[in-house]
Amino acid sequence: MATHVVIMAGGIGSRLWPISTPAMPKQFIDVLGVGRTMIQMTVDRFLPVAPIENFWVVTSAAYADIVRAQLPGIPDDHILCEPEGRNTAPCIAYACRKIARVAPAADVVVTPSDALVVDTEKFVSMIGQAVEAVHGSQKIVTIGIKPTRPETGYGYICAAEVAEEKVVKVSEFKEKPNLATAELYLAAGNYFWNAGIFVWNVATINAQLRKYAPQICGVMDEIEPHLFTAGEDAALKEHFCKCEKISIDYAVMEKSPDIYVIACNPVWSDLGTWGAVREHISADEGGNSVVGGDVRLFDCHGCMVHVPQEGRVVVQGLDDYIVSLQSGNLLVCRLSDEQDIKKFSA
Repeated sequence: MATHVVIMAGGIGSRLWPISTPAMPKQFIDVLGVGRTMIQMTVDRFLPVAPIENFWVVTSAAYADIVRAQLPGIPDDHILCEPEGRNTAPCIAYACRKIARVAPAADVVVTPSDALVVDTEKFVSMIGQAVEAVHGSQKIVTIGIKPTRPETGYGYICAAEVAEEKVVKVSEFKEKPNLATAELYLAAGNYFWNAGIFVWNVATINAQLRKYAPQICGVMDEIEPHLFTAGEDAALKEHFCKCEKISIDYAVMEKSPDIYVIACNPVWSDLGTWGAVREHISADEGGNSVVGGDVRLFDCHGCMVHVPQEGRVVVQGLDDYIVSLQSGNLLVCRLSDEQDIKKFSA
């Protein structure tokens, strides 16, 4: 069975300023200091699922050359450039129209480009089960992450039963909760973090989009005659901006009766904040996590320091702070105030 992987790589990662900027967002950065960027790590973990020639990346035209440089194995005509961001439903509709033209029976995995998965073996097993479930069926399977804490920064998937590593029916999707609600979700056992990873047959998702997002499908109908031709870019520029700006969750997932979830805990994080990054970098005896070159800490505790390899950085007397330097931009911010970084960097 042919499986294709679609990587969504158009975000700007503004909460990780200054290392993540609109010119070079976090998916193209070695956030953890491991020698691989987030999008390269995403490809690495999905290679057991599909061959590299079956990978597709949907991104902004501004990032196309970065994608080509970091992922040279992906065919050039599989790097899809949105003229503007219209959220995930138009992005997915465009990619799946193209896949349907070359592989009309393909099973498709759609994933963000900038998350971390530690237990890749467990994760690949979960994806494999999801692909088996959607093959030859009308099912759409979303990947749930078993929560390890009452997290208020993620949306949740409510499963019809308490079950891990099994494909089960979804009861409903939940928005980001307050702390009290998140604690109830954690105790219930059938609520899982929504990782934004979806698995379906390409014919299924195109039919579901036709039913539940007809406006977007109408725009894709205008673009489709130009796919894989010299006129594709011009057709995209003319029509793509007409698409309703909506997530795939709102457009299809919350409306369709055919949604299932498979959940486990492969140690996943969207690395959406400096605090999340710190959790996945080893700490010194003072609880400080460091990425960079010559960093010298004196009387510091619980800090996250992320600086270039070149030069020396000295930090003294800080507790629970973020210190980050990139391209002449310096951030010194309390970890407790990291939600304000978007405001600070505006």
